[in-house]
Amino acid sequence: MATRSEIKKIKERNARVEADKAWETSWMRRLLIAAVTYVLASLLLVWIKADRPFLAALVPTLGYILSTLTLPFAKKWWLQNRRE
Repeated sequence: MATRSEIKKIKERNARVEADKAWETSWMRRLLIAAVTYVLASLLLVWIKADRPFLAALVPTLGYILSTLTLPFAKKWWLQNRRE
């Protein structure tokens, strides 16, 4: 039988896990990663003197955003079709 202390620890852990999951799936996280991707790609493209670096930096940024939009569908499909 679990003691009150053990139950409290389990509830605290569950709260942390739920918060981590919420962050992992949040739009704020996605937008922050997209912004960092755009800034870093822009800096690199300016550094190597690429043509239209700020426009070109949209390519990896949009690729990241599109991948985050398709991953939930891929995950759902994978979970439904995986073998136990």
